[in-house]
Amino acid sequence: MEEMMDDVVATLSDAECWQLLAGEELGRLVTRVGDVLDIFPVNYVVDRDTVVFRTAAGSKLVELTVNDEVLFEVDHYTDAAAWSVIIRGRAQRLATEEDVEAADELPLRPWLPTLKYHYVRVSAETMSGRSFRRGPEPDRYGIADY
Repeated sequence: MEEMMDDVVATLSDAECWQLLAGEELGRLVTRVGDVLDIFPVNYVVDRDTVVFRTAAGSKLVELTVNDEVLFEVDHYTDAAAWSVIIRGRAQRLATEEDVEAADELPLRPWLPTLKYHYVRVSAETMSGRSFRRGPEPDRYGIADY
């Protein structure tokens, strides 16, 4: 069975993960405060092997202040293939004038017509990615080889 999976699922290198992340704009940020998990869709940009997004003041920013450990996930699919990348890392609000000015130069604009004054950078401690070849499910009830 594992041999059949070799050509269906492949592990991605960190470099491949960053390349795929750079080609997308929408991801999901997972935060945890105590026993409460939250997930937020965010539009983002890759900057020097980190993920940067903008946010308004609110629960997302408060939760990141309480616990900066996050997961960030992006995936993509077509009829023939799919991939998924997960970053386990830390989120930090950009606070210095120099950091904010540099972030202002990134090609990152809010998708919604709202003011988002805060930049957050997610730095990866570990990342994992897998690519998948899509296709129909094999016959589960066929005649078994004996």
